Order: sequence, then C-alpha cells, then structure tokens
Amino acid sequence: MVTIKEIAHRSGFSQATVSRLLNNDSTLSVTTQTRNTILAVATDLGYWKDRPHPRVTANIALLYQVNPTEHLDDVYFTSLRDELEQQFSASDMKLKVFTNLSDLLDHSSSFQAFVSVGSEGLSEDDLYKLHSYFEHGIFLEVNPAPHLFDSIQPNLALAVDDAYHFLKMNGQERIGFIGGWGESVAGHTVTDPREVIFHHLMNNDPLAGPIIASGPFNIPNSYQLGKKFLASCQSSLPDAVIVASDTLSVGVLQAFNEANILVPRDIKLISINDSAVARYVSPPLTTYRIDQAEMCHLALTILQDSLTRNQHVPLHIAVNTQLVVRKSFVPKNSGGKRPL
Repeated sequence: MVTIKEIAHRSGFSQATVSRLLNNDSTLSVTTQTRNTILAVATDLGYWKDRPHPRVTANIALLYQVNPTEHLDDVYFTSLRDELEQQFSASDMKLKVFTNLSDLLDHSSSFQAFVSVGSEGLSEDDLYKLHSYFEHGIFLEVNPAPHLFDSIQPNLALAVDDAYHFLKMNGQERIGFIGGWGESVAGHTVTDPREVIFHHLMNNDPLAGPIIASGPFNIPNSYQLGKKFLASCQSSLPDAVIVASDTLSVGVLQAFNEANILVPRDIKLISINDSAVARYVSPPLTTYRIDQAEMCHLALTILQDSLTRNQHVPLHIAVNTQLVVRKSFVPKNSGGKRPL
C-alpha cells in the first residue's frame, strides 16, 4: 500500500503537508500548484486504489458572463447561478462570484478551478489566457473552448426535435418556430441550436414554418417576434408553434392575444425551460424542463473528480430535458409515449 512518506518523498513536500491535504484538512493553506503536484503524485503511485477518494476542499471561482441587456426579464441564468451557489455551499467547495475576467485573473492564485455561466464577451485570446491560469474549469450552457475546458449544456436540439415529432404524432401538421439570437462564443455569435435543428426538420417537411428567430431572449423582443410570426403567416396560421424559451413565450402570447389568436384554440404552443412563469401565464405553458439542479450537480462532481485526479480529457455533457404538459398543448393520442 502506498504511504504518505512515499508521496512526500516523490512530491518534495513534507509528510505533514501531504497528510493534511490527502485527509482533507480544511485549515491547510497551500497553492494550487502544490495541491496539484501532491494529488498527481498520489494518483500516479496508486494511492486511491485501496482507499475512497476524499471529498475535495477547494476554492472555486464562478465567472458569470451573461449579457444583462440581452437577457433582460430572463430569469433562467440568474436561477442557474443561484442553484450553483446553493449546491456548492452544501459541499466542501467554496464559491466566489466574478462578473469579469480581469478581476478573476487578478485573484486567480486563491482558486483551484472555475465554473462559468455563459461566455459573453470572452474572445479566443481570453479563453487561452484563462486556461493559462486554470487547468480545471467547466462552462455551463455554452461550449466555447471544447479543447480546453469541460462543458455541461441542456440538450436543446433534442428538445425541439422531440417537440416537433410529438406534435406531429398528435395530428399537428404545420409547425412553426420562434427563437432568438444564439450565444456569443469566442467573439462570434453562433446560431442557436434550437433554430439549427428546426431548419433541418424544415428541409424535410414542406409544411413546416415559418421560422422567426432574432434578437435577445427578453419579453419586449418576444412581443415583436410574435407579431412578425403572425405577419409572416398571412392568412394561413400553422397548427402549432415551438417557442425557444418560456420568456419568449410570454411576449408571443401577448402578441397572439392582441390579434385575437388564442392558444390552444387556434394554435398549439410548446415552450422550453419550465421556469416559474410557465405556470402562471394564460394559458399555462406545456414546456420542456431543463434540470438545472442536475447540471449544477454534474459541474460539482466533475470539478471534484478533476481536482482529485489532476488529469482528465475535457468532458462535454448534454443533459436531456423532460416534457411538462399544461394547457398550451395537451396531447391526445400518444399514451404519453415519445417517438423513437
């Protein structure tokens, strides 16, 4: 069995430091480099082979990179941040929030890893600089540097694909889509995956459309998107519409109501997120729930594993969503089953 003495000899640190680190002494203060060196030596020598991996005590930086203007009225990102803080506070990983990269890098020596919500404003150079300071990091919602860092994202493309086929299964032949801008990744705005998959579905379905997707994910913009959607339909309203988020659905419903288009009487609607607002608009939204708690739990687990082993290939996890049925679309003949 590998001993503390062997690890201390190989790593070049005292037996006391090695013992306190491996036994998760919360009062021990060492640099990130010291921690990583000791953990790497312990792993190489097979220290964990006959022992349970320890709960990791570490300081983690939360980089909150979300454009507040574009996401006005969208509670999704703030609730994701709140969930992260709640789960980390219940663990041995201490979390501190930073809202810009320069502040984080100025204090980088105090942290062993980072987790980022969004990547707004981060250039390619910024991402490489971030990697030069942090070997361990994970992005939520976006995947701006898959060769450098881990990422966890909701499987939004699958949610739209599932919604489309589920509507078809329930007799809705003509289906449209309303969405917004994609995220800014390494200085470039990428097309939202929900819009990408709907374009793909539309290519194989002459009845699909229209697609209206532009602007930020907030209520004022979604109201305009709803009006544009109705204008593009002219006198031929689709049977159903898939809306990219609950926040967008709020403005869309407002635009529909003004035009005396009632959901679900005149058009069925499926949304995405299952935020709190989904239960209280009229009609309540049938929507795909994004499991933020699971995303945050995975982030915590991956960081704990990364810091313990001090080595791994970047992981990219897509978390599936779950349909929550309310009044904006009630399936009739599927028996609760999804298309395969």
